[in-house]
Amino acid sequence: MDLIVSYSPEGPVLDFGAGPCRCAIGPAGIARKLSEGDGVTPLGVFELREVFYRGDHVAKPRCVLPVRAIARYDGWCDAPDDANYNRLVKLPYPASAENMWRDDNLYDLVAVVGFNDDPIVPGKGSAIFLHLAKPDYAPTAGCVALAQQDLRAALEQLQPGDRIRIG
Repeated sequence: MDLIVSYSPEGPVLDFGAGPCRCAIGPAGIARKLSEGDGVTPLGVFELREVFYRGDHVAKPRCVLPVRAIARYDGWCDAPDDANYNRLVKLPYPASAENMWRDDNLYDLVAVVGFNDDPIVPGKGSAIFLHLAKPDYAPTAGCVALAQQDLRAALEQLQPGDRIRIG
């Protein structure tokens, strides 16, 4: 069953077959994503590519997707004019790149959403992830964020070919 992100009267939710659970999305809501940094959570249906986790903070998740531990120097390039835009890179990196080894624990468990990666369009948007939510479910930069137990349960129920439907 696909993961489905939609709106409820209480706010955004993600349903993975166990009923809707609260999630956070970008401050500009769900819409057609036009550019890097627009605060939009992209509207559409996307493959889930792989899962990263902080092995020093959380247990390795069980799921059908490829899973790997985040290394201290992992980053995600968000520089539209760079050849590695919207890809995993090693830090320090000469262009702008988000640090995957975060102090705030939001990336202790991360699933990469296949947005703007086949093909990559420079400037359309990068680093769209499913990741952990802040305790108050504050908006993300455009990702979908959940409580750890909800994200872990969603990943565990995935079957080959399942996708995320946003909107």
